[in-house]
Amino acid sequence: MALISIEESRQKPPPNGFALFALGFRPFFLAAGMFAVISMGLWLATLQGAIQAPAGLSPTAWHGHEMLFGYAVAVIAGFLLTATQNWTSIPMPKGGPLAALFALWLAGRLLPYLPLPHAVSALVDLAFLPTVMLAVLRPVLRTKQTRNYAFPVMLLGLTLANALFHASALGYGPAYAPAGLKLALYLIVLMMVVMGGRVIPYFTERRLNSPSSKWTVVEWLAPATTLALLAAALAVQLLDRGYALLVVIATAAAIVHAIRLAGWQDKRLWQVPLLWVLHLGYGWIAVGFALDAFAAAGLASPFLALHAYATGGIGVLTLGMMARVSLGHTGRILEAPRVMAWAFAAINLSAAARVFGPLLMPAQTALFHQLGGVLWIAAFAAFAVVYAPMLWHPRVDGKPG
Repeated sequence: MALISIEESRQKPPPNGFALFALGFRPFFLAAGMFAVISMGLWLATLQGAIQAPAGLSPTAWHGHEMLFGYAVAVIAGFLLTATQNWTSIPMPKGGPLAALFALWLAGRLLPYLPLPHAVSALVDLAFLPTVMLAVLRPVLRTKQTRNYAFPVMLLGLTLANALFHASALGYGPAYAPAGLKLALYLIVLMMVVMGGRVIPYFTERRLNSPSSKWTVVEWLAPATTLALLAAALAVQLLDRGYALLVVIATAAAIVHAIRLAGWQDKRLWQVPLLWVLHLGYGWIAVGFALDAFAAAGLASPFLALHAYATGGIGVLTLGMMARVSLGHTGRILEAPRVMAWAFAAINLSAAARVFGPLLMPAQTALFHQLGGVLWIAAFAAFAVVYAPMLWHPRVDGKPG
């Protein structure tokens, strides 16, 4: 019967109807995929001098802000608005309220391009994360799920990081923008470390029917070293001191996360794209920690670690998570469409181009910027095209959500 159900699920055509606002992952995952393509295209055009960043923002700062608070935050919102309903069995925003929340995120992306004072677009952009936080916090508190209290706290931290960025754009301190972006980057990495530790071994065990090795000390040290690295990196950013301590903490974090990832391994996972993309994404986080250590020691550019985290860790992990969550929550079998294996390869090659290209051939850094951007666009364009019908049509099994 299971084989028949799987085969029928493969052959069943997409149902009719419009369900984009039936559950949080739908609008935010689709928007994230499309925004990843558009924003990277705009960034490549900016590098060529064809367009300019919104008034009052440096091109690099604008690019960093939109990758973190545009793309990554959309994925986080979609994931948490969906996962919280699973965790608590309490319905999350849908229909009109979800559409309004999505419109708030979209307004934050569009308003900077209109002839309005930056304070207006800043206030709109700043309103999004606290709204998501409240939507997540209420059911988590109501069900007393202490293990999930960290997510509203991290959303509050991201709000602070965004406020620092906008304060700088409004002229209240040039150092606030890089500090805000760094805080946001490490908070998102911390969020992926916490969530990855839950879902990556779980997904692997469930698919391969074999338990992974999870060592209690390592599982505790993984978020602890990440949090310590966040504090050390911010201290270096703001005080321009503490480099030796940063080397030690980043090295320890790289070792801990490499050990953690090694414990999840099973050679069969490399035959399953929905698994290997998550393992590679987590591996990029460990690479980022190692490159942070090299940068603090003066042996590498800090931009290499930044792109290991952003293009590798965030880009690869979020693409893999969106691909899997979208299949499961639309009632489909957990088997990625064939083109997505190529998309997963493309996003990893994008990270490799941005990290290892400049490291090995620094004279060709501009070329690797372009190559990495093109591969990023190809990966997310594939996701947007393949998954759009799944995300705006109802579930194939007829269930709500």
